[in-house]
Amino acid sequence: MSGHSKWKTNKGKKAAADAKKGATYTKLIKEITIVAREGGGNPDSNSKLRAVMARAKEANMPLDNVKMAIKRGTGEIPGITYETVRYEGFGPGGVAILIDAITDNKNRCAAEVRNIMSKTNGNLGGSVSWIFAMKGYLTIDKAGASEDDVMTIALDAGADDIKTDGSEFEIFSAPQKMEEIKAALEKKGIKCTTAEVTMVPSSTVKLDLANAKKLRDLIDALEDHDDVQNVYDNSDIPEEVMAQMDAEDAG
Repeated sequence: MSGHSKWKTNKGKKAAADAKKGATYTKLIKEITIVAREGGGNPDSNSKLRAVMARAKEANMPLDNVKMAIKRGTGEIPGITYETVRYEGFGPGGVAILIDAITDNKNRCAAEVRNIMSKTNGNLGGSVSWIFAMKGYLTIDKAGASEDDVMTIALDAGADDIKTDGSEFEIFSAPQKMEEIKAALEKKGIKCTTAEVTMVPSSTVKLDLANAKKLRDLIDALEDHDDVQNVYDNSDIPEEVMAQMDAEDAG
């Protein structure tokens, strides 16, 4: 991938915005409930639950909220029945869009997601999931580690690929290897700025300024929906275009 990877950076910016609106807790509770239902309530034996609990801790979610969500997921206490659903479609400039949601009403959620897409230059429908692969994804600030150290430690721990992107090192791995790589790096004093399992595109679509702004608005609108957990896309926004967007936002 070249230039600016929207699929990577949008999530971090949006996470900060969600925290201000209080949406993070709601989405985390749904995810905890689902992963506890699917894999059990013990984080030692349920890696997905362990990962979500780590994110909940980073978001300063009260432990009682986490425990209640786990109990609802395992059926220890009654609660709303959530289902996972994935939508596929296209955004401005032909960008592939993959939307993961957790909802208690699939028909309502589908209608609302379709409405958001149609109002923000998107189109729900088509098949794009083949473009994406689930990967472990970690980033490290270049200022905090040498390339040789990162490569040696990460590859020894099972990383598939390491790339340089601006001020960061990017590490890609099989999903089940992500935590092991993170632990190996941290053991050597190297802090990860990102450590998650995400959907990585095999190809990208370069966008001009107009389409990049439209895509940003589309993704923001989707992620504002309470049921939408993650939005992935395969856009490639060049650095100069991103700089223009940042300048306009600042102005």
